[in-house]
Amino acid sequence: MEWIKDYWWIVLIILVGMLISGIKELNRVDVKKFLKDKPEIPPHRDNNAEWDNDDDWPKKK
Repeated sequence: MEWIKDYWWIVLIILVGMLISGIKELNRVDVKKFLKDKPEIPPHRDNNAEWDNDDDWPKKK
């Protein structure tokens, strides 16, 4: 990690470049087009779905 003390400015330039590149890519996204063509998400099924019928609570009479 000694090299970070000597070359911290190069690491900083790389991080700033990544940030600027990410912002440019996010600006290219057309939100309205994405929302119009968004695929339908299947309903969520949790891992406990098979246990939902087997409640330990007492039955009401």
